Amino acid sequence: MPATTDPDRTPGDSGIAHRWRSPLRGPWLTSILGAVLLVGLPLVIVTGLLDYLAYGPRYGQAFPENVGWLRPPHVDWPTRPSWLFRVSQGLHVTLGIALIPVVLAKLWSVIPKLFSWPPVRSAAQALERFSLLLLVGGILFQTVTGVLNMQYAYLFGFDFYTAHYFGAWVFTAALVVHVALKLPRMVTALRSRSLRAELRTSRADTRPEPPDPDGLVAPRPGPPTMSRRGLLALTGGGTALLAVLTVGQSLDGPWRRLAVLLPRGRTAGSGPNGFPVNRTAVAAGIRPADTGADWRLELRGGAGTVRLSRDQLLGLPQHTARLPIACVEGWSTLQTWTGVRLHELAALAGVPEPASARVDSIQRGGLFSRAILQANQVRDGDSLLALRVNGVDLSPDHGYPARIIAPALPGVHCTKWVASIEFRRAGAGDG
Repeated sequence: MPATTDPDRTPGDSGIAHRWRSPLRGPWLTSILGAVLLVGLPLVIVTGLLDYLAYGPRYGQAFPENVGWLRPPHVDWPTRPSWLFRVSQGLHVTLGIALIPVVLAKLWSVIPKLFSWPPVRSAAQALERFSLLLLVGGILFQTVTGVLNMQYAYLFGFDFYTAHYFGAWVFTAALVVHVALKLPRMVTALRSRSLRAELRTSRADTRPEPPDPDGLVAPRPGPPTMSRRGLLALTGGGTALLAVLTVGQSLDGPWRRLAVLLPRGRTAGSGPNGFPVNRTAVAAGIRPADTGADWRLELRGGAGTVRLSRDQLLGLPQHTARLPIACVEGWSTLQTWTGVRLHELAALAGVPEPASARVDSIQRGGLFSRAILQANQVRDGDSLLALRVNGVDLSPDHGYPARIIAPALPGVHCTKWVASIEFRRAGAGDG
């Protein structure tokens, strides 16, 4: 008995794929969403790479440290503008979260292709589908682990920084291949319809796109439950909402109260020291005796060790600078710091032209216990061993008796509870 065929089914349609009947799907809608991602995702990639460079991979203090041939060239992270790291890290986190609705909408628009049969018809299609697998898997992996890291929810059993770094390169390579294969079709699809006309089209007037060779258009479309205008509005609204709920962590003032995704809370107490804290003195194991009257700052690098009490540091020329401090999870804040310039401390130590400086904390062990600063970071006129903030002494949680603050420096390198600074001449080891 001859097999019956469905006259509405196009060649290559599987039974499962045939069940997707939304009349909204089609090359134009997919291309609109793809165009948004084509603008946003490269910004996320570039800012992520900039953040890696900001951590000083040349000194072995970027995360991860051992990346083989994927290590970027050595560069000195600039100190100007002072808000550079605040903007790059804030944009990386905020944009990465805000694009989640667009990513989900894009995946929804192409989901019938996941069930096309046969899955591969040619070598070119095999390359396309493999790149698509890496692209979809990569963006989901980067997004989910990034959001969990932002919330300090390490539910996965691997190092986030290593996985996120290598995952970013896999995703980037897949994105480049996918764009190279699909850009001509995307341009053609975008030209096939007017965005302005679609934004004026109601649900009642919504019609399917013409059949396409990629099989995005439903062979037997059902009645629309919303217009393309409604879908784009829903996606854009979700993006705007996530942006509002995230961007406040990178800003001060009333915006911070809206940052419900801020990992350390929307408020951080009151008074001059009332701004976010990533690691408290108690969590770092800092005892009152460690920072009491017997505390001395040790300056090394010259002929001998120079030891200064806090009163002696306060007796040196004081400099005030308004500088941001920014964390890798995305939050940042702008405060007014007062202390002794690092290059003046270098001169006291007997190293007037330091090539780098190693800062050690009273805290022992962990990411925050040591930092190596580049020459330009030590020599910048606003780079300080801060003793006060906003006109008062640092609180224990903010690094009393002294902490590092420098323009455009990642927060993890703004070492708190400083015990010693070793200023190094050119050619000295930086490990």
